[in-house]
Amino acid sequence: MTRQKSWTAERIPDQKGRVFVVTGANSGLGLATTRALARKGAQVILAVRDEAKGRRAVAQVTAGGAGARLEVRRLDLSDPDSVRAFADRLRADGVRPDVLVNNAGVMAPPRTLTAQGQEVQFAANHLGHFAVTGLLLDLLARGDDPRVVTVTSTNHRQGRIFFDDPTGERSYAPMAYYNQSKLANAVFGRELHRRLRAAGSPVRSVLAHPGYTATHLQTAAPVGMVKFLFGRLLLPLAQTPDQGALPQLYAATAEDVRGGELYGPDGMAELRGAPRRVELAPRAADPATAARLWELSERLTGVRYALPAAA
Repeated sequence: MTRQKSWTAERIPDQKGRVFVVTGANSGLGLATTRALARKGAQVILAVRDEAKGRRAVAQVTAGGAGARLEVRRLDLSDPDSVRAFADRLRADGVRPDVLVNNAGVMAPPRTLTAQGQEVQFAANHLGHFAVTGLLLDLLARGDDPRVVTVTSTNHRQGRIFFDDPTGERSYAPMAYYNQSKLANAVFGRELHRRLRAAGSPVRSVLAHPGYTATHLQTAAPVGMVKFLFGRLLLPLAQTPDQGALPQLYAATAEDVRGGELYGPDGMAELRGAPRRVELAPRAADPATAARLWELSERLTGVRYALPAAA
């Protein structure tokens, strides 16, 4: 495996003139990603569900130095109408993004359904990112070194797609459905790469995972043992968000990144460390699973990609 030893955010190339859209940019990994990109001159659109929190995040970043080009726009990934409105406003305002970082996530809440009847983790973590990527793909294709970076987790290796019970109506376990959403992220990123390559698109689809990182993800939604384990007991072992964001920053900016690959920490069990290329779970690269998930995602979101299915 390729090892990017000692790679840090200081090695991000100059990003002046480039536009990044970062979902979930108001805290955790998204805020760390925004801060690092802004320091390198990028224009960053903070795509957030709560605009007040987004404005507070902008204040944090700009307090560290003048000149950051940051903009807050509302995006609720669990709401298809919000996703379409976000994409429509970017298009109407003439914004041409170069990189989309699909970072936002929800982890292990009690069973919750969206207004459209979808399980909230699958909706916010996967379906919303599937939709916003499809709606912005033609704009990205005209960008400078365009990329889609989708953030998954080591948990994708324990996940499976519950095609027979995607909402958890018959049986719901918070972590099992979180793992489903993270596997869906991985399957989507890999399949998007295959379809982009088949279409001859200049856009690169890349995957990243942060290892074990201390963010609000472990404390905001989980309940019971999941919250105790990840939000308290194991928290002293976790990386900071600035460290955890390195794989997605690498995937978004490094010159030698290749489409279809996954980047994560180089330490033991990929829990922490500098970014390197790591292995996807075999099921994440399974064409039959990808085709079935793609069809389901298009049907549930109403977003159809103008890309051929990969052979």
